[in-house]
Parts: sequence; structure tokens; C-alpha cells
Amino acid sequence: MPTPSFIPSPDVALSLHTLLDMYERRYGGPTDRALHKSLRCDLATLPLPGYHSQIDPVPRQIANEQLQALELAGWLKLSWLPGETGHLLAAVALVPEHAASIFTLLLRTPQAAQRARLIDLLLGERFRFADWRLDALQRTLDNLKADKSSAPFSLTDAEFNRDLLIALAALDNVREETPYRVFSVRVFNDSKRFETMIGAVCTLARRHQAAWHDWSNEEVLRELNLTANPTHLYLHGPWQLIDEAGQIIPLDGFDPSVGLAAAQAQHMQAARVEAEQIICVENQTTFYELIRHKNLTQVSEPPLASFATICLWGNPSPACRHLLSSLPTEMPLHVWADIDYGGLNILAQLREQVNRHAQPYGMDIPTLEAYARWAQPLTSGDVRHLNRLLRRTALADMHPLIEHLLRRGLKLEQEAIRPAWIIEHMRST
Repeated sequence: MPTPSFIPSPDVALSLHTLLDMYERRYGGPTDRALHKSLRCDLATLPLPGYHSQIDPVPRQIANEQLQALELAGWLKLSWLPGETGHLLAAVALVPEHAASIFTLLLRTPQAAQRARLIDLLLGERFRFADWRLDALQRTLDNLKADKSSAPFSLTDAEFNRDLLIALAALDNVREETPYRVFSVRVFNDSKRFETMIGAVCTLARRHQAAWHDWSNEEVLRELNLTANPTHLYLHGPWQLIDEAGQIIPLDGFDPSVGLAAAQAQHMQAARVEAEQIICVENQTTFYELIRHKNLTQVSEPPLASFATICLWGNPSPACRHLLSSLPTEMPLHVWADIDYGGLNILAQLREQVNRHAQPYGMDIPTLEAYARWAQPLTSGDVRHLNRLLRRTALADMHPLIEHLLRRGLKLEQEAIRPAWIIEHMRST
């Protein structure tokens, strides 16, 4: 019997691809093992509008002819509806020993070959990487060898895989905040190419950087010094910044705040604040509310301790951490963030990477209980992440709060807390 050489019609192609999907799930690709049981696909379960059309019989006739040719070649077994032999098929079954021939007919690369191709690529490029990126490649290799998912790498798009590896390697050259379209032009000569792989880069980063596990794509990119557009750090109070030329830049004339370009902040040589303390505020809304209440209470008694503030915009970016690290180590640094996993994680970051003496403001059991009516229930993910924080050395003094959150099953956003409560907390400390 000559080998069939026709181009499969859309209905036939879909039926054959479905059979090959079943085949690869069972056998993983062409194999030398004995294959005894045929794989059956019921046509009624497939979206075959042409084959089941009541108006145009031609697609059904073409499909029947092609499938019968494959049956004569010994590749398939056909089952017809009772009384409809030669007219309406009930099912098509693949003879496993001839799967390789179906792959060839469809111009489809077997999944085993796709896996082998990706393994070769990753093994050849692995030497370029260190840190979390090497861990990501190694995990993908382990998954491929165990017939597990290769995601976010693709088994079918070799060009995407090559470009993803190029982008991962190019991260070594991103030393300061860079719009990711600029990064894309520099790396691919295409301003939009990197956007197609942002999700893949962020997925790999979250998997292999424990502290980034719950971050959004935006936060992960910011940690890698990539942003959609140039960003700014919002500062309030008597800040004095010293740039690379030794020039002093006073900021106390700006009210309620000034936006300092993150790219400029990353090049500051030193910073000082003519105040008694600095408060790092997680969110923009509460940053401005705190400033407003501060201005309302400046003339009250007893006098309020002087302070400056900086808006963290969630997890502090590399530029933000650099600026805070430029302060004298003896400068009191306080953190006001959500009373939840994210807020506690921010406190840990600042203690681990900026100032190990950073202290929380309004992140305690009395504050949680005072505003409990505005609290939200913990999710199962919150519980898992809070338990993980109990193993973080930088938060040893926060264990009572974390354990209280777990017992109460609650978390609290800082927007629910009146800034006056924070200001009174300052007076008491």
C-alpha cells in the first residue's frame, strides 16, 4: 500500500492531532516499547462543523476518503455509526505502531524531540548564568528529563526560548533603572520584543527568589531595574542629598513632597535629614495623609517629634534602598506598612538590605485590634506566607504579631488606620 501523501483537511487534521495528543500523554512520543492498545477518539466530542454540516456534504466526503486511505495503510481503525457505513463515522482509532507516520503526515514534531531540542539549548547556554537564573534553567532541565512541564519555556517556539535566554543574560548589564522598551531596543533592536516575555521572566524570578514569591510583574521588573517608564521617589521633609559631584541638594522647600527621579537617586553619594527620624510609608495615599495630619498638628502640645518621610511604593526598589542606605546608620528609620505578609516582608527587606535597626510604626497588636472592624480575613496563601515569615531571622521580634495574625485570621491595610493614630504613637515613643 503506497504511503498517503495528501494534505489533511481541517477536520482530518484536528482528528489526527487529537489522537497524537492522546498518544503523547500516554507514551511521551515515538518509542521502541511494545504498543498494544489503539487510541480511540469519538468524533462527536470534537468541534468538526464541516464534518457534521447538514448543508454542505463535501467536507465530510473529503474527510471520509482521507481517513479511509489511512485505514488502508494500516495507520488507523475506523468505526462507523450503525447503518451509516461509508457515510458517518462514530470514531477514529490510532494504531500506535504507526504514530511516527502520522507525525510526518501532519509535519508535527514529536514532543520527545521538542523536549530533546530544548534540553540541548539549555545545556548549551547554562554556563552563561548564575544566581536565580541558573536555578531556573536547572529546574527546567530537571522537569524536561522527568517529562514534566517546561513552562514558561516553550516546546514549540524555539525562537521564543532563544530570545528569553538572551533577555535573561542581558539583565547583568542593567545597572540602573531602565524603561523596558529601551532595554528591548538595546537587546533585540525591537522596542516591543521584550514585552512578549515579561511574564516568563517574572515567573522564573518568582520561582527562584523566595522573597519575590508574591510580587506582581511590575514589582519583579522594578527589582531588576526595569520599568514601563522612568519612576520617582516621593520625599517629604528636610532631606539633603549629596550627588556625585559633592553638590548638596536641599529638598525642604518642597511641600507636600518632591519627586526625585529614581535614576538620579541611584547616583547619590550620601544623604542626611535634619529631623529626628524617617518614616518609610508603604502606600502613596497614606504617605500624603500622614503629611497632611503632620501639618495640622505641628503646633500642638506636646510638640511632635520632627520627621521626614519617603513613599516606598510597595516593596522598596533598588533606587529607594540605595538612597536609604546613603543615610547615616544612626539615623532612626521607621516603617509604616500594612499589617500583613506584604508589610512585614517590606520591614524584613529594609532590615536585611538597608538598616538592621529599622523599627515598625503602627504594625503591632494594639493597632490591629483597634481597627479590627476594618480588617480582612486571611487567605490560605496568607497563612502559608506568614508561617514562612516565622523562619525569617530579621523578623524575630515580630513573632508575637505574626502569631496573633494567624490566631485571629486577620490582616489590615494601612489605609484603614487614621494617621492621627500613628502620630500619637510617635508622641508615646
